[in-house]
Amino acid sequence: MTLPTAQVTHSQLFPTLLVNDIRSAVDFYTSRLGFSPRFTWGEPPTYAGVDLGQTTLHLAKGTPYVAGHSEVNFVIDNADELYAFHRGNGVEIVEPIDDREYGIRDYKIKDLDGNYLGFGHYIYHLEGPPLKIERVDVPVRLEKRLAALLQDLAEHKGMSLSGCLEETLLHTFERIGDTVASPHTVRTLEYIQELKQKHHIDYDTHASYRFVE
Repeated sequence: MTLPTAQVTHSQLFPTLLVNDIRSAVDFYTSRLGFSPRFTWGEPPTYAGVDLGQTTLHLAKGTPYVAGHSEVNFVIDNADELYAFHRGNGVEIVEPIDDREYGIRDYKIKDLDGNYLGFGHYIYHLEGPPLKIERVDVPVRLEKRLAALLQDLAEHKGMSLSGCLEETLLHTFERIGDTVASPHTVRTLEYIQELKQKHHIDYDTHASYRFVE
């Protein structure tokens, strides 16, 4: 017998952790974990929200789960960077960063009340068997400033120049709705804007049609 499923859509998710003291918890999450304050409720506060990217984590005053631990996991753009930030702030690491067999590079920390939080980013080279390929030299000439940006971007992503171009091409070949996929996270796109300023790129995405030498 096939059980019926609920036809439900949702737009937001608010994971909630129990903490002994709201003010102490908010201070820990914002000053040592890198979250942004969102709100507190009550005086003295009994409820609060802190943001990490687009996710709001709720903190409720209560007795933390003593028989084990509660856990919330976040997928972010660069786990290594945040890991270094947390270690530098003396945060308790309960599971060091590493590549996991489930395709995420992640780690876990413990907050003041014994709650676990995991942070990781996807590692796409584990999503299938190795693909044997043959690379060929292709005569490519790029606009000078764009080539400089591409070199910086490849270095930022820890990729070769060829690998960065291959990633970009494969994503632009993939249609998503009325647009195409992007190989870049929001954080990387923000960094690209910085690189555009660095290399004085003042033309738009359609400018290549007007390039002349």
